[in-house]
Amino acid sequence: MDLDAVTKHSTLHAKPNGLILQYGTAGFRANAEHLDHIMYRMGLLAVLRSKQTKSTIGVMVTASHNPEEDNGVKLIDPLGEMLAPSWEEHATCLANAEEQDLQRVLVGISESEAVDLQQDAFVVIGRDTRPSSEKFSQSVIDGVTVLGSQFHDYGLLTTPQLHYMVYCRNTSGQYGKATTEGYYQKLSKAFVALTKQVSCSGDEYRSLKVDCANGIGALKLKEMQHYFSQGLSVQLYNDGTKGKLNHLCGADFVKSHQKPPEGMEMKPNERCCSFDGDADRIVYYYRNEDGQFHLIDGDKIATLISSFLKELLLEIGENLNIGVVQTAYANGSSTRYLEEVMKVPVYCTKTGVKHLHHKAQEFDIGVYFEANGHGTALFSKAVEMKIKQLAKELEGDKGKAAKMLENVIDLFNQAAGDAISDMLVIEAILALKGLTVQQWDALYMDLPNRQLKVKVADRRVISTTDAERQVVTPPGLQEMISDLVKKYKLSRAFVRPSGTEDVIRVYAEADSQENADSLAHEVSLAVFQLAGGIGERPTPSFCG
Repeated sequence: MDLDAVTKHSTLHAKPNGLILQYGTAGFRANAEHLDHIMYRMGLLAVLRSKQTKSTIGVMVTASHNPEEDNGVKLIDPLGEMLAPSWEEHATCLANAEEQDLQRVLVGISESEAVDLQQDAFVVIGRDTRPSSEKFSQSVIDGVTVLGSQFHDYGLLTTPQLHYMVYCRNTSGQYGKATTEGYYQKLSKAFVALTKQVSCSGDEYRSLKVDCANGIGALKLKEMQHYFSQGLSVQLYNDGTKGKLNHLCGADFVKSHQKPPEGMEMKPNERCCSFDGDADRIVYYYRNEDGQFHLIDGDKIATLISSFLKELLLEIGENLNIGVVQTAYANGSSTRYLEEVMKVPVYCTKTGVKHLHHKAQEFDIGVYFEANGHGTALFSKAVEMKIKQLAKELEGDKGKAAKMLENVIDLFNQAAGDAISDMLVIEAILALKGLTVQQWDALYMDLPNRQLKVKVADRRVISTTDAERQVVTPPGLQEMISDLVKKYKLSRAFVRPSGTEDVIRVYAEADSQENADSLAHEVSLAVFQLAGGIGERPTPSFCG
């Protein structure tokens, strides 16, 4: 490791004085002005991680659903997973090291992780469409090459596509070809095979309006759509030709504001969906005949998918271990429906995709979705092999169900939540089951809910347990929340510190929107009082 070269290049990517950033589930995110040194240093760290794992590591330059002026970066581990927690700590330490300490920190990471510095390394890089992303990719490459590592720059990719590429490269192509063409072909082949089995013409299911958040999803969906056009016609909105990334559009906007994106023309009962800026989240929605907006979020997506998978397993006659993984943000109605009606076990983890992903890996088939629309389904290798074998051996309805399940497995991006992959899964299921968007929405009624946030001086003042559903500190806060919850029917509430900013996030649900709003406001006041709120006291304003 040429430490002098590392230091020399680092001066070209100088760290701003006093800037402290923390690596979280989403990697680093901040205003783009503050991130050049981070990009260079994550290039360095990716090389060390590659040497340690003897695998390809990914570096994605994106800030997902954040505003266009922000950017961010995250590392992707060998099987397309989020970076290991111990390496998150290394990332934070390396990012915040002053220039004179950079060499020492790098050596420290190498020694603590027993990195063989003579081992070859390989890093793949992708970026979103932000104005700053191309320059930042070059900064990552500078960090990669100064340590003598080989790399491949994929250029513009959705975040899930880079996760897919890393997974493919580290499984010797067994999962798929590590190219955009390979990605398009694998998903489209599975989708077309599934939709060909729809008995009726299904024209009413075959057209979909897609809000692409003016992000990378629009470019990739345009490239891909001719591969599956015989099974689905997509109309793209907010495709990046006019609007600003994530501004008044995208999955996060639709979910938090409970209204359609700007620029989307919606007729009654038309099926519409929104991606977020880097296309790893998706939510569906429609307007009814009265013009009322209906959101179908990650909870109902998980319900549709897990119900369909269970039906196929019953048809085949296989009693496999299937589980749905949620967070505390999952609507209480979805949990009750899955457990009581569908008889599918539900498990709760801390917020953050890495927690859901790891829990889902414990099952033969694990389905996980955050309410924000980020999720996928995971299938154990043993299950994949068994289904492929059954698809060859079984005949009649059982054989048909096994072949359908084989194609569904190929249609999921098992490396990460993927808006394009999930969209195709959902469209295939709706067509195969003959469900309209209204019938899907009517599987159960969501409990009204409200999310708020309270600014605090230090978010670490709040600690939680029980998958973030119970407050441990400060003393007395959980008792206040529990007393407030007792005032309302079908209610629950929890609070948790943000992973990225000094705010406390508040969630409440109850039997009516008025009661959910009131409960959220009262809990916010309790947080403000006991957790050191700053600025104005929370007022009952519910804009999202």
